Amino acid sequence: MNKRILTIAVVASLAMFGCNQSTGNGQTTSGEPVKSATASANSEEGKVVQMNKAMFLERVFNYEKNPDTWVYEGNKPAIIDFYADWCGPCKKIAPIMAQLAEEYKDQIVIYKVDTDKERELAQVFQIRSIPSILFIPAEGQPQMTMGALPKAEFEKMIKEVLLAPKAQPASQK
Repeated sequence: MNKRILTIAVVASLAMFGCNQSTGNGQTTSGEPVKSATASANSEEGKVVQMNKAMFLERVFNYEKNPDTWVYEGNKPAIIDFYADWCGPCKKIAPIMAQLAEEYKDQIVIYKVDTDKERELAQVFQIRSIPSILFIPAEGQPQMTMGALPKAEFEKMIKEVLLAPKAQPASQK
């Protein structure tokens, strides 16, 4: 595996906050707006989009075709919330994710991956603690955070990791 992806996986496995991955109790999430995997891209703007493996391979990273090198398939920066319905901290950040999806609808896309249903995706990223949040810039390497962070921390990551202006070459300054 690519060293950067392995680094992300190691960071994810060292999480200290959130729920440990285990079996669920069937509880449902707190009613945040979540779209199904079949929703069209236009109707997804401003919404948190439920993602399955097929969508992940198409829109984020096709690890089956290109397992050793991170190649982002999307056209907008993205956030992926790895969660489970039974996880209390996951329920706590669900409304925050919905607010961020609406506030940044023209700039980023926010996805949710249910780790109980999409076990392979959870294994690829070695998710051991939830919520785990993957920030994916349009260019460059993704960064993982763990735990139920406050909205201000998510906004800081969006601005610094996803929407940071790219450095211009010295000849253009």
